[in-house]
Amino acid sequence: MARPDNPALTAFLAEQAPPVLFAQVLITRRGTAFDLRHVVDKETTDSVLELLPVESLRDLASHTQDGAFRPLKSAPNLRSGWRALPASSDEVLLALDQLYPGGLADWYAARQVPPPVTHYRDYVNRQTGMYRITQMLTDVQVRDAVLAGCHKDFCLKQRLWGGAELLPDTVSEKSLIPCLEPCPILLEFARKSMRLEQEEKATASISQGDLETLLSAVDLALSQTPSGGREADFGAAENPRRLRRLKLLVDRWLAEVPEKDDKG
Repeated sequence: MARPDNPALTAFLAEQAPPVLFAQVLITRRGTAFDLRHVVDKETTDSVLELLPVESLRDLASHTQDGAFRPLKSAPNLRSGWRALPASSDEVLLALDQLYPGGLADWYAARQVPPPVTHYRDYVNRQTGMYRITQMLTDVQVRDAVLAGCHKDFCLKQRLWGGAELLPDTVSEKSLIPCLEPCPILLEFARKSMRLEQEEKATASISQGDLETLLSAVDLALSQTPSGGREADFGAAENPRRLRRLKLLVDRWLAEVPEKDDKG
């Protein structure tokens, strides 16, 4: 039984039908104990997986399968090939805090009506220094930055905050872990987005067909597993979040190109 001083875990275990998927971690009851593993290893034989003590899960969550640092623990690149066996609900709490810091506490907080969210404008309006520039994004630009920066390819948290006509995410789109306010990585991406908007605009005459080719090239780049580079290096033109923002821009350009009747 969970201790009375763990109301979040008590509610979580009571409300979720087993097995429970918490982002990329599958939680299964084994009598009075639990089995935690990556969801891709759901059907993998136990003996094949590396058995890890709960205390080592923080190190596991710090790096990808290829050894790259994971600045965002809710990114969908948690290593697979392991299992942990918490002996009690208290150890489950410890394990989840190692893998997804604050995730369970945020899940519990989000059960309030209304949930304690901080929307984009409220969040950036209290920024100073180099992040004050994020206040200058228009609603359309905010929408592009958020839809690109918080895309499920980059973060599995269910975004509950909004602004600029942004609808919240759903559990089916992301996960049970809620996002209650913009994170530092999104804030940095919004800052870079505003810097890109401030750059001198290049002018070129480009056909609709060439725009479609550009969009296909962006889609192809996004489909490739990035090699090297830091996840939050938004100065890099090939950064996946920048590519997804460009995809939104090209989609909008294509929607604005008037259709012409084919003649001959």
